Amino acid sequence: MKPRVTCLMLSSLDGRLGSGRSGDGAKEEIAARGRAFEAAHDELAPDAWIIGRVTGAEMSKAAAHPPAEFAPPPRPYHFATRDAGAYGIIVDPSGKLHFDKPDIGGDHVVVLLGRDVPDGHLAELAGDGVSYLVSEGAEIDLGAALETLGRELNLRHVAVEGGGGVNCAFLKAGLVDEVIVVIWPSINAITGERAIFEAGEEGLADRLKLDLTSCEAKDGVVRLRYRVSMRS
Repeated sequence: MKPRVTCLMLSSLDGRLGSGRSGDGAKEEIAARGRAFEAAHDELAPDAWIIGRVTGAEMSKAAAHPPAEFAPPPRPYHFATRDAGAYGIIVDPSGKLHFDKPDIGGDHVVVLLGRDVPDGHLAELAGDGVSYLVSEGAEIDLGAALETLGRELNLRHVAVEGGGGVNCAFLKAGLVDEVIVVIWPSINAITGERAIFEAGEEGLADRLKLDLTSCEAKDGVVRLRYRVSMRS
């Protein structure tokens, strides 16, 4: 069964991922933004969170270290643990990310990979205690991946938490049940700064229908919650 999917993001008023701040107050604001996002995440209490490769690279900066010798690693998946308290799932089609431990912030790492990732990379992940799931195609079938993760790891609710490309990949595939946006009281306005949703030139305006289900405001921070459906 496919887990319920919530897309959870924090942005400035203009939909940007970064704060746009510099100087003495930047660290304090970044920390406060982080606390606001973590509070929303903790209230949601998903079984797992999902991010893309770019965001994953900010969390794990290990270098490649494939084993010199290895037996053929299992495909299509290897789950080093099936009873983690929570999972951090990273979409990395080409296998560019490397890890020096099997968790991020205590949440067990599962990497979603494309078919053409070499066995050496899979052996590296398995040797580090990291779980992985290999797609049947060069591109990752997100729907099939969710079905497998739900079945094998008993996931019932996952939070897709960026960046903008992976958020839209799940939206475009019709896999997102709701979107929650936490709006920080600032305006970034830096041209080219990453946005919380990025779908290229075609966009998503004609594909989605959003119904507001709740709106909360506290200390200038607004939390919007929408039910998502695909337009017929």
